[in-house]
Parts: sequence; C-alpha cells; structure tokens
Amino acid sequence: MDITTPDTQEPHPAPRPPAPGRKHTATRPGDRIFLGLSRGAGILLLVIMAAIAAFLAYRASLAITKDHGNFLTTLEWNTGVTPPVFGIAVLAFGTVVSSVIAMVLAVPVAVAIALFLTHYAPRKVSGPIAYVIDLLAAVPSIVYGLWGALVLVPNLNGLFGWLDTYLGWTGVFSWDGGAPRSMLTVGILLAIMILPIITNVSREVFRQVPRMHEEAALALGATRWEVVRMAVLPFGRSGVVSASMLGLGRALGETMAVATVLSPDFLIHGSLLNPGGGTFAQNIASKFSEASEFGRDALIASGLVLFVITLLVNGAARMIIARRKEYSGANA
Repeated sequence: MDITTPDTQEPHPAPRPPAPGRKHTATRPGDRIFLGLSRGAGILLLVIMAAIAAFLAYRASLAITKDHGNFLTTLEWNTGVTPPVFGIAVLAFGTVVSSVIAMVLAVPVAVAIALFLTHYAPRKVSGPIAYVIDLLAAVPSIVYGLWGALVLVPNLNGLFGWLDTYLGWTGVFSWDGGAPRSMLTVGILLAIMILPIITNVSREVFRQVPRMHEEAALALGATRWEVVRMAVLPFGRSGVVSASMLGLGRALGETMAVATVLSPDFLIHGSLLNPGGGTFAQNIASKFSEASEFGRDALIASGLVLFVITLLVNGAARMIIARRKEYSGANA
C-alpha cells in the first residue's frame, strides 16, 4: 500500500504568469470608472498644455514677423515706435542668472535643513521648525517683495562693499556704489522664497529612507554622517532633484517680488552688484497693462520663450531622475 507522506506530496502548481503582451484590464465597475477618469484627466492636461502652446505661438508669430530687430539678441524693448524693435537677450540673461544664483544659495541650505530635521534634531525641535518652514512656503510673493524692498535692500550695502573690496577684481562682484537693486539682490530674495519648497519636499523624501539601510550602515561601524552620505543621500538623490526643479520653476516665473526689488533696464551688466537687468516675468508684469495690442503680442512672445525654457528645464530634470533611478532605493 503506497502511502504518500506530507513531505513527499507534490506541491500545488504555481499560478502561471500572464501571457506576454497581455494587458491587465479592469473588470469591476469602480475600477473602470476610475481608469476612465484618470485617463481623461491625463488627456485633458495634455490638451490644455497644447492649447497654451498654440496660443502663445500664434500671438508670438504676429509680433515677431513685424520686429525689425533680432528677437533673440536685441538689447532693446520699444514696441511703441514705427518700426518696432524689441528683443529678449536682456530678459533671458536676467532670468537665467537670477535663477542660478537662487539655486546655488537655496539648494545646499535646504538639503542641510532637511537632513537636520530628519536625522539630527530631536522631535521636540524638528516639529516647530518644520511648522515654521511650512508657514514660509505659504507667504505671498508680494509680501516677500515688500520685505525685500524695505528690509533686504537697505541692509545689503555692507555685503556689496565687502564683495567689491575682496572680489571686485573679478569684475563679477565690482560695485559702483549704487542702490543694491541688482541681480544678486534678486537671487538672494528668490533663494529665500524657494527655500521652503525644496526643504519640505527633501524632508519628506529623506523620511522614506528604509530603516534597514541605516541600521546596516550603523552595524558596519559608520558614523552618523557616513550613514547620511552612504544611505540617505543616495536614496533621496532623485527626490532632491525633483524638489530643486520645483523651486527652479518658481524662481523662473516669479513676478511681483522681482519687480519690487529690481531697478530694470535693458543692458547686460557684467557685474552682479550694479543695478539693472530684467526678467521675463518682471517685464511682462510691468508693461502688460499699458501695452498696445502689438505690445501685448510682443510680451506674449517673450512669455513663449519662458514657456520653452521651463519645458526644457523640466525635461532635463526628468532625464536626470531617470538616469539616477538606480540610486533612489526603489529597487531595494
């Protein structure tokens, strides 16, 4: 009599994987409704983006075809004369320079604050600090602009003088003694504005670091800083890049704060300390209400350039995140 023991029983066959190329389809009514709504929301977003791009391109073409200068290199904005002459060279330079200054100042500080709140500060300290940072993210930009004009600008003379004394020989930090309403002032103000955004997103990313990674590093004798360097930062690298791109998006499109602290002109200054310059958003905000129909088309043309720059920046960020995907910890 053949008696099969439990140890010799054949295991149940494992479920077969779905055939290659077969897509999982929702069978429940709720799943089908949710799938349709989410797919429709994605398509609607693409349609809206395409409509914005088409509108900007059409209105921009009406202005660019009548421009008697080079739209990309002309250092002038005069749409009220015949023939009109205008260009975006100064605006592109000012927008990029001020945003780069803001990122250079804000990103290291924001990442340091996020690491302090998640891995160094006790809970009684990290909670109130995180709450204050959340409040800073909710402050309107015009409030930052008023603070910058009334508090920041009058107190930058000492910093500008120090930079001129010790770094003025570079030409980038030379100062003629005018009011400190320059690209560096704008960059400092933008850095303060985007600091809460980058800090909050980075903090949430660092909180998602698997505890096993940190414990494994500690078990190998790593110090707290080595744990941060070997486990936390590699895991959160793509999240920090995403947070930085969110901050950069606000810096590129900031309007009222820049218009409040900057003394605009249409010259490209080699020094970051001398007054002057301009940005796309600041120029549109200051001239749109008084512009003629053609002048508005010209401003829309500059808005199209800002739109393209933003798309390129976001596209580059997505490429960086995709290349660094193996460090994000998603596969751990």
